[in-house]
Amino acid sequence: MASAHPLPASITIRRPDDWHVHLRDGVMLAACAEHTARQFGRAIIMPNLVPPVTKVAEASAYRERIRAAVPKELKFEPLMTCYLTDGADPAELTRGKEEGVWVAAKLYPAHATTNSAHGVTSMDRVAKGLEAMEKAGMPLLVHGEVTDPEVDIFDREAVFLDKVLAPLLRRHEGLKIVLEHITTREGVAFVEANPGRMGGTITPHHLSYNRNALFKGGIRPHFYCLPIAKREEHRLALRRAATSGGSQFFLGTDTAPHTTDTKECACGCAGVFNAPVAMQVYTQVFAEEGALAHLEAFASLNGPRFYGLPVNEETVTLHAKPLDIPDVVAVPGGGKDITVFRPDTPVDWSF
Repeated sequence: MASAHPLPASITIRRPDDWHVHLRDGVMLAACAEHTARQFGRAIIMPNLVPPVTKVAEASAYRERIRAAVPKELKFEPLMTCYLTDGADPAELTRGKEEGVWVAAKLYPAHATTNSAHGVTSMDRVAKGLEAMEKAGMPLLVHGEVTDPEVDIFDREAVFLDKVLAPLLRRHEGLKIVLEHITTREGVAFVEANPGRMGGTITPHHLSYNRNALFKGGIRPHFYCLPIAKREEHRLALRRAATSGGSQFFLGTDTAPHTTDTKECACGCAGVFNAPVAMQVYTQVFAEEGALAHLEAFASLNGPRFYGLPVNEETVTLHAKPLDIPDVVAVPGGGKDITVFRPDTPVDWSF
């Protein structure tokens, strides 16, 4: 949609943060970390490695590998998370928070998405861990989908809100929760109905296309992610929430790199690698909605406020000129690459 508002030649905001990032490990980490660090001052790092990050020592070691992978001239701080499993150790969760290693813990329903086989099978099995987090002031980050095969893939978020998340909020009244990568109008409404306790992250790709884009001219694997894109009415609800200026919604790219060959195959991986273009795409969306005045709140202010962290003092400037980036990012040493997300519609903002 075209904005009726005159657009500035540039926009300067406080340096943004990304509150949902997959950096992987090894050669994938080496390929991807720089792209997040060039755009963002901090990032919440997802713990779904193989094996998952469940111990404080593992998180500390992973944090150092991330720091080593980022060029020294870039100022970037990885914020680590714990992967919740059935029977998660309350003492380990508390110790990681007290030692400043973990800022949050991530709940993946078992088999909900990439590397989630070790995820939670029942809320009862993590109740003691959640109680410890509640006492420690440690937020819970949620992949909000049920995994029941009888539930349609396009309904899994809405069912999760009703069957899992609502009872969880009642059971743990002091727990702060982020509903990550919201994809539905029901998700937006659920976050809005719980001010003070809940935040919601929204990705650039879910703001850019609806489910029709996955099948435009054929199956398009680089638009396939989980949670999967929904109908247009849901995309519009996400755009309204993100650009509203409301303090409960903040930036989380869910950038999730896979090599191109593992996306373009008979059973392709779920994930969109948007790190090189994230702020450019977000800025395009806010410009289209006539809401550039609210971009800084969404990208740079709301997330730190939710997590109780200071905002970044540095600034970044985006310019009104067409996006020009490579189609792929090379993976060191293996002759493989990662395809970069690019919306079907023009992106007219660049750093």
